[in-house]
Amino acid sequence: MDNFEQNDEDVASLVQSGKVEFFGILIERYEKKMMRYASKVLYRHEDIQDVVQEILTKAYININSFDIKRKFSSWLYRIAHNEIVNAFKKNKRRNFLPLFDLDVFFPQYAKNSNDINRQIDQGEMKEIIDRCFDQLEDKYREPVALYYLEEFSYKEIAEIMQIPIATVGVRIKRAKEMLKFMFQKQGYHYGNQ
Repeated sequence: MDNFEQNDEDVASLVQSGKVEFFGILIERYEKKMMRYASKVLYRHEDIQDVVQEILTKAYININSFDIKRKFSSWLYRIAHNEIVNAFKKNKRRNFLPLFDLDVFFPQYAKNSNDINRQIDQGEMKEIIDRCFDQLEDKYREPVALYYLEEFSYKEIAEIMQIPIATVGVRIKRAKEMLKFMFQKQGYHYGNQ
């Protein structure tokens, strides 16, 4: 069904006009993306499935509030953001499972992998980065996940999280600095340091 050539906004417009069967196209296009996004933020598989189901249900119920002059993906990720925040509040526990590649935060790693490999292997390194990432406050983790994993622009992240663009940049920069500090605090160094 996703051989349908219209963009997301046009498909949403069709759904708004009463052709609800076209919502299936949007589900096909976004269900896996929502699963990937939720899996970067939530730990338990059941939580991920529940949140994604809730995201898609709310998108369907509220499709008439979507402004077709805007990007559908930003609107949908805003719903996802709200549902993930609700899941955190509901569970009242940290259920985050970071799955970042090492070179996202330490691009020097690829250039200097022999130096680091002398200290620890790549699997250990990734585990350390994941553990450090888990220690970040939620307000830093989410923009990093949206930027590096979902590849949203700062402007799109600002719309999703309803914060100023400058705040997005500051949070991503601070998150990277905190991660590097935590990494070094554990006694690991990289590059020319």
